[in-house]
Amino acid sequence: MRTVRLAANLLAADLGNIEQEVKRMEKAQVDAIHIDVMDGHFVPYFALGPEVVQVARRVTRLPIEVHLMIQQPDRYARAFIEAGADMLIVHLEAYHDPKRTIALVQEMGCRCSLAINPMTLVENAYPLLKNADQLLCMSVNPGFMGQPFIIEVLEKVRLARAFRDKQHLHFDISIDGGVTDETVGPCVTAGANQVVVGRQLFANKDAGEVSRLLRARANEVGAGG
Repeated sequence: MRTVRLAANLLAADLGNIEQEVKRMEKAQVDAIHIDVMDGHFVPYFALGPEVVQVARRVTRLPIEVHLMIQQPDRYARAFIEAGADMLIVHLEAYHDPKRTIALVQEMGCRCSLAINPMTLVENAYPLLKNADQLLCMSVNPGFMGQPFIIEVLEKVRLARAFRDKQHLHFDISIDGGVTDETVGPCVTAGANQVVVGRQLFANKDAGEVSRLLRARANEVGAGG
């Protein structure tokens, strides 16, 4: 049984006070800081860059995972790793060779996660999961905050867990998008052992209370995987 990890999505934070927001999440005892990067091409929005990773790295020892929602993640991997990322998340759907990108990131001493969009078949990721450290299933369409949770994605998580167990692999399974205290239970039941949470954590003055609630809801159904 795996312990469910909480990653706080910095895109939902007060970006004018990044250091304070990261420290607030650390105090709330989240397990990681999740930073979305968008290029205006892969998704129709611009967001964040290596300098934000540098600021976060300066004030926390929490793992920092950088979600590269960009067309050519292999071109920019080094900049984010040098800024302080502990994990890069790259999309199967981006314009690159995912197998080569995963190897490149890991050769630079960084963990690498493979992300898939809601409309992408999880089976398309299977050949790459032997090498990836994590599979991230998007439960909203990438690019915008505040979208409703796409419940059909849970079947992908179930399939990914079954594949992992059958193949005796060890990658983590994360869900990103629309995760709240109401949806975290089904995520864990399906097989996720990490969830990315944004608005519910950062919008509440007592992020620690939200963190405890999320963990309690996850523990009600048992840890994923």
